[in-house]
Order: sequence, then structure tokens, then C-alpha cells
Amino acid sequence: MTSHDDALAQRLAACRLPWPGSRKIHAPGLLHPDLRVPMREVLLSNGERVVLYDTSGPYTDPEVAIDLRQGLPRRPRRAGTGGQRTQLHLARRGVITPEMEYVAIRENGRRAWAQAYLDDGGREDRLRGQPRGASLPAQVTPDFVRDEVARGRAIIPANPQHPELEPMVIGRNFRVKVNANIGNSALGSSLDAEVEKLVWAIRWGADTVMDLSTGPDIAATREALLRNAPVPIGTVPIYEALERVGGVAEDLSWAVFRDTLVEQAQQGVDYVTVHAGLREAFIPLTATRRTGIVSRGGAILARWCVAHRRENFLYTHFEELCDILQAWDVSLSLGDGLRPGSLADANDDAQFAELRTLGELTRIAWSHDVQTMVEGPGHVPLHLVEANVEAQLHHCHEAPFYTLGPLTIDVSPGYDHIASAIGAAMIGWAGTAMLCYVTPKEHLGLPDREDVRQGLMAYRIAAHAADVAKGHPTARAHDDALSRARFEFRWEDQFRLALDPQTARDFHDQTLPADGAKSAPFCSMCGPKFCSMRMSHQVREAAGVPVAGPVPQATSARATASPTLMPSTPAERMPPA
Repeated sequence: MTSHDDALAQRLAACRLPWPGSRKIHAPGLLHPDLRVPMREVLLSNGERVVLYDTSGPYTDPEVAIDLRQGLPRRPRRAGTGGQRTQLHLARRGVITPEMEYVAIRENGRRAWAQAYLDDGGREDRLRGQPRGASLPAQVTPDFVRDEVARGRAIIPANPQHPELEPMVIGRNFRVKVNANIGNSALGSSLDAEVEKLVWAIRWGADTVMDLSTGPDIAATREALLRNAPVPIGTVPIYEALERVGGVAEDLSWAVFRDTLVEQAQQGVDYVTVHAGLREAFIPLTATRRTGIVSRGGAILARWCVAHRRENFLYTHFEELCDILQAWDVSLSLGDGLRPGSLADANDDAQFAELRTLGELTRIAWSHDVQTMVEGPGHVPLHLVEANVEAQLHHCHEAPFYTLGPLTIDVSPGYDHIASAIGAAMIGWAGTAMLCYVTPKEHLGLPDREDVRQGLMAYRIAAHAADVAKGHPTARAHDDALSRARFEFRWEDQFRLALDPQTARDFHDQTLPADGAKSAPFCSMCGPKFCSMRMSHQVREAAGVPVAGPVPQATSARATASPTLMPSTPAERMPPA
């Protein structure tokens, strides 16, 4: 084994550590009893068991042996599509597939633990979310999932050729999801590095991962990602098609794209971005833009249209394209090739002309039983964010909206993950179903694994904030559990419940590293004499008001758990990124 292999193995070992004070549990299905739906159970020091949504797959399960060269264990749910048997086709016929029940169980989690935090009727009335037109059920049932898929308001990207997948759902009436983009380029990265970024991304909360590789070995990189991915993998096939014609956009053709798409579908890709809405007539509308056409796929196809003075071949061959996607149940993500790349270009004629076309294409895709979502901007000032959602819902018939950011300012290079997370929280609250993360390297370079983590943390914050604002049934209970632990000075529980437990612990350790400090009734911000929460305890005690947390919930007998519980101790801290 080389020093490179040793270093890679050490970094991947860090990705496999179970979360502190947590264990992997699995819930079975009722309609499909062989299902094993993963969740993360967090054991708190007061006996509570908090159950959280978990994207990390088998990587955080110490019971599962994983060899990245061999790929993850395969658990086929459907033998194959058999023609016209997409999730949309089956949902329209009243069938509840294993994937539908799986995502219903996954969306619900185990909600009993949250009830103690939601029993105060006055508080709940005061804090009730504003769903902005979403319909969030108190309990997600398989029937509800089926109906949302049948209406086209949700998709389950799950190519049967990707049996390593743990299915998930994307839709306005479910948890807001987060996508992470990875992929090599001609200037950097390697197959091992991309697999490492994949595993790292799902550890930090990526619900899906897009492989945007444009460099060497695109097919081999994609194969390695698919075989090691418990989350849906998306691609932009025009990138590989361009590579096949030597990078010359003018040499592209429908035949080259079609062959690329078929091979990716056969490989197991779960969803593809296709820029079919960029029509030849819309290109002149970009002439006065501040930053022109910033979508790579959009720019490639615009160049082809101008060179050949012909309509976009993805538009003219769209029905044939849908037939391919339908045959493999590959979900369609209609790309926004004319998205704004600066605030100056937001909500212009080019952007909305394409959006209206995407609405037309959505109906055509649905007529072929193809699950469809629609992509959105981009760079949008905060006061125009909601208008983008309203326009998409209207023109695209409530198909799930999938947005990059949006970035709310242009002057934040190096911090674009923050500038865009602000817009992401707003657009998620307004109705976007999935947020595509932005990393600190946006506009500057290819992200490394630390950039991936930073981007995902920013976007998990945005998605969670949107869920809380919409009134997702258990979103705020997670915040309440951490706040209760904070008020009761249960530091270890705070770390365990944090979105990033390691950073929370590390920051506390910088000033109070001793083990005894993890039970101290103060932190270094205020010290023992100026701690407002400590004084609040004293006020309550003087008034005879008890300080007590909610009654711990018993573990459900319906879930099975790995016996390995990882306590949050200094000896088990993660290695540095």
C-alpha cells in the first residue's frame, strides 16, 4: 500500500465513524416488511432518545463491512422497469411501491420523542409555521407519497439499476432537501478523490449528489460513485457528450447525446439535468446581460444553436429523450440554461422565457410517465426571490423546484456559501423542494472535501430554517431539544444534537477543554458570574419554579438498532479534515 493509499484510508475511516452518542437504527415496512429504513438515534444523558433523518448510509453503521473497490451492498427493490413502470406510472395507477413506503417511513422518522416538546398549545399557536401554500401532513403515509408522486408534485429518483440506493423523496410537501455537486475537471481531482468527496458529502447531510465531471475518465468516475452511493446520483449528460466530440460544441448531435444518455441510464444514474428549454429564439435576449449565459450546459447548447442556426436538438428530440428516461425510470431535472449569473440579470426576459418553456416540457414529460423537477436560479436579490417560486409554481404546474442558492449578492467571493444560504432559506420557505449547495470555492475553483463540508453545513442550516418556517411537524422539536440541553448545561447533549457535533465540541474545547467543563453551569462567553442562564436558574429556584425537561420517550419496539453506541468522549473525536 502506497502512502497515498494510507492517507486515503485514514480520511475514509473518519467518514465511517458513527456520530457521537448515536447509533444507526432501522425501521421495517408494513406493506413491504423486508424494508430496513435507516435513521440516527441520539441517546441523551437524561434518557431521551432523539431520532434524526440520516443520509450517511451504511458508512456510519459499524455492523457493515465496506470495500470501496467492491461497492456497497446491493438491495434491489424492483426487478426492473419492464417498460412504462416508472414511479409516476405506478402511482397514477394506485400502486404503492416499496420506494414509496420507504420514503414515507423515512420522512416520518420516529416522532414520539418530539411530542413532549410540542405539547404546549400556547407555545405551538405562537410559533406555528407559515407553509406558504404547502400541505404538510401531520403524518406522512405511503398513500400520501403515492398521491404526491401521481400529481407530479414529488419525485422519487430511484433508477432500478442503482440497487445500492436508500430511496428519498423530493417535493414541496416534504423535508427540504440538499444536493451536493462534486466532480473532476481537466485541471484537477481524481477518481479516489471524488469517491472520498461523495462519502464525505453524505456524512454531512447531502440528500443527493450530482457528478459534474468534465475531466478524464468520466464514465469510470461515475461508476465508482454509483456503486458507493446510498443517495441518488444525478448528472448533466451534455458534459460527457461534449467530451466525446473532443470538446467542440459545434460537433455535438442528438445521436451523440442519445448514446451518452442511454449508457448513463444503464449504469444507474437516478436523475439527469437536460437543458431542453433553451430555445434558439431566446439566445438574443441575453445580449444585454451583465454576465451573459453562465450555465455550462446552456452555453454549450447556445453555441451549437448559433453555429448551426437551428433549434436546440434537445428540444426537437424531447419526446424521444423522454422515452429513454421512462424506460429506465430516470428522473428528469429540467435545467435552467438561462439562469441569471448576477443580480443585474435576475428575473429578466431570457430567464422567464425559458421557464415558460420548461412548463411546457414538464407536461410532455409527464405524458411519458417521466418524473420531473425544474431547476431555478442563480443570482437573485432577496426581494425578488419569492417571485421566482411563484412563477415556477404557476408555469411548471407545481413540479418540484430545485434551485442553486440563490446568491443574494455578487460581492462575496470566498463566502458565496453564506450569501447563497440566505437566499436558499428564503426560497426553501417559499416552496423550493431541493436546494443545490454552494461552496466557498464558488466562482473560484474546484471544491475540496473541506469546501464540501462548509457548503453542506450552510445549506443544511438553510433547509432546516425553511422547514421550521413552513411548520414541518418535527423540525422545531430538534431545536427545542438542543435548547433544553443548553439551558440545563448538558454540554455533551448539545454537541450530539448539533448539525456539526465536532465543530461545536472543538470550539468549546478551545477555552474549556477539561472533562469537568462539560458539566459546568457556564461557558467561556460569560464565565460563572455573568452567565444569564445560570442566573435564570437561580431566579426560578428563588420563585419555587422547577427546572425540568420533557419526559424521556421509550424506544419503539418497531425499530432495530445496531448495538454499538458511540459516546461523545474526547478519545473518539474525529480526525481533522
